[in-house]
Amino acid sequence: MTADDDELPILTRRRIEAQILAPVYRILVRDLGVERAREIISEAITEDARAQGARLAAREPGGANLRTFIDIQSLWKADDALETETLEATDEAYSYDVTRCRYAEMYTELGLAEIGDLLSCTRDYVFPLGYDPELTLTRTTTIMSGAARCDFRYRRRPGAPNSPGAPSSAGAPGSAGAPSSPSAPGSPGGADGAAT
Repeated sequence: MTADDDELPILTRRRIEAQILAPVYRILVRDLGVERAREIISEAITEDARAQGARLAAREPGGANLRTFIDIQSLWKADDALETETLEATDEAYSYDVTRCRYAEMYTELGLAEIGDLLSCTRDYVFPLGYDPELTLTRTTTIMSGAARCDFRYRRRPGAPNSPGAPSSAGAPGSAGAPSSPSAPGSPGGADGAAT
């Protein structure tokens, strides 16, 4: 994918990706079984999500942080793709619930509900790691899994680079004392970046 690909509305992009990956997934299931097919698709989606996060972070002139992450959420909401209720939006925490997910509706409509979590939800934990490794996500439920809502709880590690009041070079990737990237709860196969 290129930076130009990031300009497509994400719902449109996910539809195109799903239509391409659906036959690949069916062949993988036929030849390798469901478990291995899901692992392979998850690995590919994870790689793409992290790269997309890094591309969008590179566009931030002052560096990526939770505030800039909040600002780009409109990309996932374009075309009325998500209906959300924001609970908190600060420099250190971003919490919201998704009450309608057209991504889940689209995968069901395409007959791909069984892998919708791989095609979108998996990205939610990994995209932020490419965007800003200091972001963490906790989520306990998703519409894709049959729940009434998705509960997104993003947090930024206290004192992380680009945090308000944090030294700009402390812990920066490549500097002494830089933290390692956090592992994504439930990944691979965990959850999309909104990020879907």
